[in-house]
Amino acid sequence: MDSPIVTQLFRQLFRHPACQSRRNLATTTTTTTTNSLAAHLHHGRRARHSQQRQHQQLSSQQRRTMATRDTVRGQKPGQKNNEANWQQRTEMFSLDMSEEYKKYPTVTAHDLRARRERPKRVKMLMRDFIEDSLYNPHYGYFSKQVVIFSPGEPFNFNAIPDEPSFYAQVGQRYTEFENALDAKEHDDTRQLWHTPTELFRPYYGESIARYLMSNYIMSTYPYHDLIIYEMGAGRGTLMLNILDYIRDMEPSIYDRTKYKIIEISPSLAALQNSQMMADAATRGHASKVEIINKSIFDWDARVPSPCFFLAMEVFDNFAHDIVRYDLATEEPLQGTVLIDELGDFYEFYEPVLDPVAARYMRVRHAATGGRYPAPYSSSRTLRALKRRLPFAANLSEPEYIPTRLMQFFDILEKYFPAHRLLTSDFHTLPEAIKGLNSPVVQTRYQRRMVPVSTPLVHQGYFDILFPTDFRIMEAVYGAITGRLTRVMSHEAFMCSWAFLADTQTRSGENPLLSWYKNASMMVSV
Repeated sequence: MDSPIVTQLFRQLFRHPACQSRRNLATTTTTTTTNSLAAHLHHGRRARHSQQRQHQQLSSQQRRTMATRDTVRGQKPGQKNNEANWQQRTEMFSLDMSEEYKKYPTVTAHDLRARRERPKRVKMLMRDFIEDSLYNPHYGYFSKQVVIFSPGEPFNFNAIPDEPSFYAQVGQRYTEFENALDAKEHDDTRQLWHTPTELFRPYYGESIARYLMSNYIMSTYPYHDLIIYEMGAGRGTLMLNILDYIRDMEPSIYDRTKYKIIEISPSLAALQNSQMMADAATRGHASKVEIINKSIFDWDARVPSPCFFLAMEVFDNFAHDIVRYDLATEEPLQGTVLIDELGDFYEFYEPVLDPVAARYMRVRHAATGGRYPAPYSSSRTLRALKRRLPFAANLSEPEYIPTRLMQFFDILEKYFPAHRLLTSDFHTLPEAIKGLNSPVVQTRYQRRMVPVSTPLVHQGYFDILFPTDFRIMEAVYGAITGRLTRVMSHEAFMCSWAFLADTQTRSGENPLLSWYKNASMMVSV
């Protein structure tokens, strides 16, 4: 188990109406301790009654990742289906679900959009599992769970003694914000998170506005309007700060500005349509703003006009596929998630990539000239020696590949041919799970972050966020769109476009530059 608080978390989930199968499991396996039960749930496993005591003895031990198969690579097609499937094992004595794997239908996240209950007796690719967990309209994390922190009045950085004092003020305002929410309705599982737009309001948005205005004037002004698309706008703070600044600094450009927000989350879109549009109307921006409640991946209207496309901290929540590699042949195997009749999860790997994953592999290889990291040693001799060790895995550690991000670049190339991209995201994340380009999987319980060690978690209750390898993504973006780009650190961008005196403390420290050391920005040039 990751920590004692996770046990409490799952007890809370058992009492939730959406977790009926978990509650039934808790009542029928009365001989299993609470910690053992939570450990089985955490690893996405359910033990049969005849195996419970054996699993209970193993539940607290660290297990070697293993995979098994019943055939030798290179056999001809036409053999039995179960000989082509690898079931990923994370326990020494894991259930064999190969028969269920053959029988269960394959579904996608798109197929599950209309479902109000989490699926069972199905299988899906890892990217579909992650997308369904995060974005399902009825039980997805961003559809139901997320609350965006607002610190209230902007911080007066010039009056703050130093960075530790700023951290203390942020913590105090966090507490006050959540106390006010709890006064209306107490919620132990509230998912509260912040953005740099909110913490450094309005200065962060003003730096983005300067970049947009400067590049607009140098490129398409006065022949085209300033059209801005923002994906995942949250509370709309960035939009308000950008429009305020353009109106105050360049009224003639403001007259030609249009701001369009693309929001996949129905709840956030509703918040934006009510609260944000009211704020925009109060500030005189109502005629400038349009909110489009749809997924960018459902976009079907061509936008030939030049435009700027903002994607601030969006890439990290794009779904990824999972692949492992045969350590003997270096052949990739793609991961599939099986969900049984109880809602528990199992991983399977097949040596045939679906068209999306296969295309990503080809594009990445061509775009980078084959120079990208792999989750296994480049030495065949070393790999061969390791395979001879007792209980050695025959598959590599997992690699998470950003197939959804590639599809986003496809959308930009197809429907926004004259776009200029501005994006910011994390190039590294602390407490990531095991693997290459692996995510952080976490939830918030009783105002504490609770990280876990697998993405196979109860759908909708956990954030799953990935780092972005900007070197590779810059190459992939250029290969798909044909556009040149520039990648820089968050600090370098702010040094170029922010008025740093606005966010400097009395000690000379500047939280705007130091707060996001693990973030990078990429812009089209």
